[in-house]
Amino acid sequence: MEKLSLAKNGVLRLPPGFRFHPTDEELVVQYLKRKVLSCPLPASIIPEVDVCKSDPWDLPGDSEQERYFFSTREVKYPNGNRSNRATGSGYWKATGLDKQIVSSRSNQIVGMKKTLVFYRGKPPKGCRTDWVMHEYRLITAKNLPQENWVLCRIFFKRRNNKIDDHEGAVIQNRSGEPGSVPVFYDFMAKERADLNLLPANSSSGSSGITEISNRKDSDDHEESSSCNS
Repeated sequence: MEKLSLAKNGVLRLPPGFRFHPTDEELVVQYLKRKVLSCPLPASIIPEVDVCKSDPWDLPGDSEQERYFFSTREVKYPNGNRSNRATGSGYWKATGLDKQIVSSRSNQIVGMKKTLVFYRGKPPKGCRTDWVMHEYRLITAKNLPQENWVLCRIFFKRRNNKIDDHEGAVIQNRSGEPGSVPVFYDFMAKERADLNLLPANSSSGSSGITEISNRKDSDDHEESSSCNS
């Protein structure tokens, strides 16, 4: 039987109408575990890519969609277990606690899921972006080969209305650079100005224009959430 290959040059190519939406358990048991054991995969749909050799927007595939990669973990220090997740223009930083992946059949833990966020620049003063990676790894077992394979799901997290909250924040594009700052007009102001005559960089004043300013991201206590140009 001919092996089904749906990934070419690191790019996932599915027939029209097909979607690849595996569960966490399926990713760990049906793909990652089979990869580590050198068993046949359900389909050659996940390419092997070193995700830390490129920035997330430069990785193969359609950046508008979720992308899946088999990758190996590079140890940061020779005598340690800490992974090196630095890329060309930034680094991946873990956030929150690892999540246990439990088998629906045996009710046993089969893997772990780590969530990471991409930062531009160098730690500890990196600039947080909306690129997110879920890194899946197997639970270490004696009967499994000592491989450093992990399975990565990378995607761009879209924010509602592209603003964190009512206070506002600098909008980012997919490369993590700050975008244009939106301007809101107060149509209830007593003095209404001709909007067609207002300069693009107008600030708050009698014309009733309020410009959104930069702020610190309360979600991260160590690093800034927005880039200053």
